[in-house]
Amino acid sequence: MKLPFLLIFLSAFSFVQSQEYPKDYFQSPLNIPLFASGSFGELRGNHFHSGLDFKTQQKEGLSVFAVADGYVSRIKISEGGYGKAIYITHSNGYTSVYGHLKKFNGAIADFVRKRQYAQKSYEVEIFPLSGELSVKKGEVIAFSGNTGSSGGPHLHFEIRDSKTEQTINPMLFGFDIKMPDTKAPVINDLVAYAIGDSSVVNSSQRTIPINLSLQSDGSYLANKVLAKGNVGFGVNTYDLSDNNFNWNGIYKAETFLNGSRIFKYEFDKFAFDETRYINNFIDYYRYKTIKQSVQKLFFKRNYPFSLVSGNKKNGQILVLPNTTYNYRIEISDFHGNKRTVNVPVQYSDAAATIPRVEKKTPYFVKSRNDNNYTKDNISVFIPENAFYEDFYMNFEVKDNVLFLHDQTVPVHNNLTVTFDVSGIPNLNRDKTFISRMDGNKPEYFTTYKKGNLFSIRTKDLGKFVLMTDTVAPKIYRPNFAEGANLDQADSLSIHISDELSGIKEYNAYLNGKWVLADYDYKTKSLTHFFSEAVYEEGKNELKVVVSDKMGNSTIFETHFFKTKKQSSVEKTN
Repeated sequence: MKLPFLLIFLSAFSFVQSQEYPKDYFQSPLNIPLFASGSFGELRGNHFHSGLDFKTQQKEGLSVFAVADGYVSRIKISEGGYGKAIYITHSNGYTSVYGHLKKFNGAIADFVRKRQYAQKSYEVEIFPLSGELSVKKGEVIAFSGNTGSSGGPHLHFEIRDSKTEQTINPMLFGFDIKMPDTKAPVINDLVAYAIGDSSVVNSSQRTIPINLSLQSDGSYLANKVLAKGNVGFGVNTYDLSDNNFNWNGIYKAETFLNGSRIFKYEFDKFAFDETRYINNFIDYYRYKTIKQSVQKLFFKRNYPFSLVSGNKKNGQILVLPNTTYNYRIEISDFHGNKRTVNVPVQYSDAAATIPRVEKKTPYFVKSRNDNNYTKDNISVFIPENAFYEDFYMNFEVKDNVLFLHDQTVPVHNNLTVTFDVSGIPNLNRDKTFISRMDGNKPEYFTTYKKGNLFSIRTKDLGKFVLMTDTVAPKIYRPNFAEGANLDQADSLSIHISDELSGIKEYNAYLNGKWVLADYDYKTKSLTHFFSEAVYEEGKNELKVVVSDKMGNSTIFETHFFKTKKQSSVEKTN
């Protein structure tokens, strides 16, 4: 009797495992065919893409639907990031996220507007209770847009685990069925690495490209690799899909040595506090120097990133004498379309004619230890695990300027940079901050001041200087002439900018009352919509006050006329 029971239990367990993610619970958030301009896990600057970017036919204002019953558990409006975003918690344990929205709809819009006026702020973050904003599956919750750090109109969509807040590939919930795909990924480049002091690949100790040839069956064959010692490989690859010309990220990579798998990762889910590990996942130096994104198919030492930490092997190949190896790479999309690369590897005792380049300095950073460096009036504290690998760091101070290596080495955790300003005469302390120079462009950092010590926390290397900002922001180019009649206009807008420390705060007032103004940093514009119905019939006095991060302020005042009061229908539309 025990055996049948065990079989039933195992069958039930297998069924539960295969049904981990519901395939038909969520509907589409758009009522148009779904095409992705960005895939889950796609490589982005300092992070993996945490959802799917759905195209919106190159326009804004499409209806965005709740993908299932639930309640709005979070609303966030920010200048960058997701811009205007809605989070809906569902009873099945998941939360759906909708980002870069143009505007909210119905009760959600009213709820947000009241909070913005209460806080007198465009940027708000709200956490409604479960009974405050319930939504039904298929309900229009918002309209698609281009707000926040968006490069064009689209809908950013995510599904998260409500408890752990891990983000999960929406394809696992049946969105793959809504987005058919028969095209296999494409391999642009194959790169080989000599790992370790005595390793050599094709007579080189430096990273070296390997030529590929496309075979008649669609696979790639690499030129023979002659090597010794530990070597690894990386690929520059992208995925295509039907009726879509975007180059998106891949879903899965696997490598095999003589038929046995030695490395694998697949983009199913990850935690947001892991996302910066992308800088160790890719060849960061290559990305920074030649703008090529190469995904490494190995790691030099373990690091706590869930996508790769499940590998019992590190993906490296130890090439020994009198041995030939067949190394195979398989790159797949979510639909199972696969591209294979076969790489013949053979031992060679040839010496390296292209040696590894390593400039030794007096400052050797042991990445697993705390490090503290001081010169003249400037110090740098580096906590353990701020870097992924040990390296020789450039550290120089000259004329109150810190030269801290360069941007080719990734930083995972914050460093602390401190300037002692006691020896700097006539310093305007209130208006001075520490800046990193990106070429000739200064980058503002929040500067903590304690006596003569000015400090910042940063995840960037480069050139750091003290900068003083006494110049107020600019307010310019309103979309109407002073005294104009704006009966036919649905909004008014004005541009604001600050060239040094950046804008901290902006406020608009009509006839002495604070009014809501949407800020778009990409166009440097503040926009007030007359549908807010705050204006008065006749003459209206407009006042805009803008302050930068060093406390410099500018006031702009003008007036306009508006004699037509909007109807309730116009307000709704």
